[in-house]
Amino acid sequence: MAEVLFYVSAFFAEVTGTVAGFGSSTILLPIALFFFDFRIALVLVAFFHLSGGIGRILFFRRSFDKRLLLIFGAPSVVLTVAGALLVNYVPQSWLKIVLAVFLIAYAFLSLWKQELSVPASSRNAAVGGGLSGFFAGLIGTGGVLRGAFLTAFGLEKAVYIATAAVVSVAVDVTRIPVYVASGFLEPQSYITVLILAVLAIPAAFVGNRIVKRVPQSTFRKIVLAAIILVSIKLVYDGFSQVFTG
Repeated sequence: MAEVLFYVSAFFAEVTGTVAGFGSSTILLPIALFFFDFRIALVLVAFFHLSGGIGRILFFRRSFDKRLLLIFGAPSVVLTVAGALLVNYVPQSWLKIVLAVFLIAYAFLSLWKQELSVPASSRNAAVGGGLSGFFAGLIGTGGVLRGAFLTAFGLEKAVYIATAAVVSVAVDVTRIPVYVASGFLEPQSYITVLILAVLAIPAAFVGNRIVKRVPQSTFRKIVLAAIILVSIKLVYDGFSQVFTG
């Protein structure tokens, strides 16, 4: 029953992420931590996120910004490895706390200022790529920073989606082998990976249909509020483990 509930959560995380404009990992990872320990949740959500990213690339495959892919993507991939390797050396309780604080800060900033972005420059693109890659490797969610830096360049919607998706897939393809080599994925989890990969496709389709009917600003606020509540619970659980462990 718990597995079914997780798959349902994954489906709705992808739908919600598509409608609200977040990456699915931002929503699914905090939920996955109620079912798995941090390291297993990290790699499962990475596979799920990879599947969704590949779908977006196939749909917008002619719209890449090649210059940004190089300037933003290269440091992102390099620092993803650093973040993924660091997971082995940081206690899971503290990783939960870091993830939760990161998401709470993002949610409050997004409620205060709907569009988060920084000045457009090659230097900021490189810094943003590195930071987003590092956090993607360490806590499984770097899309928040990726979006903040890429939106500054005023890319046409299709170009933005395709460019962000290519960087996202490059990061996932980089960090997943590090997670697997570190022993995060248990043998019995491979079937879960397969089911998640299949679920991502219809979930993205449903999300795209809903986008046309639901006011995105209202839905986005609801999702942000939910992220804050779930993250507060993660902070509580993380500190409980710290003080009892």
